[in-house]
Amino acid sequence: MSIVPAHSHGAYTLILNEKNGTRNLPVLIGAFEAQAIAMELEGMKPSRPLTHDLLVATMQAYKIDVTEVVITDLQEGIFFSKILCTREGEEMEIDSRTSDAIAIAAKFKCPIFCEMHVLEEAGYETAEDESGGKEETPGRVIHEELVPISKSHSGYSSHSLEELDSLLEEAIRDEDYAKAAKIRDEIAKRKK
Repeated sequence: MSIVPAHSHGAYTLILNEKNGTRNLPVLIGAFEAQAIAMELEGMKPSRPLTHDLLVATMQAYKIDVTEVVITDLQEGIFFSKILCTREGEEMEIDSRTSDAIAIAAKFKCPIFCEMHVLEEAGYETAEDESGGKEETPGRVIHEELVPISKSHSGYSSHSLEELDSLLEEAIRDEDYAKAAKIRDEIAKRKK
């Protein structure tokens, strides 16, 4: 993960790099989020807690652990993300701006995943040049990886098949068909 100034005044481009791959995902973020992420990457601690520090401290006080962040969608140039958390074995999804979700992921040192369709729409590839080094795709700034982007992730990988069956029944009963589809996909993936 790296942060570079954007062409817009006061904005920055956060570049996420695909783990074990050559694709990159640029995300436009504000100065405040850029500062929070940069401070975390540099290991700097502010003299007083910033907003993201306050949120992390609150989550930790209530024994909420952030397990991963998933960039789920891109609509009209706006990224959508979820923060996946656990508390006493219960999983929760929190809707979030992508910049805030990434700042929280940096503080919890958890992985960041990206749905494949988002990466295909907004990502770009880094090609190898003849000398074995990285070559920039025209018009793009390339930086090296720190945080992984996966092809896709359901958020249910830590559950047993029995738990998944129970969660699937519950999702169908609650008419949460998007959740049911994710659980069904995780079950199908394991039965291959």
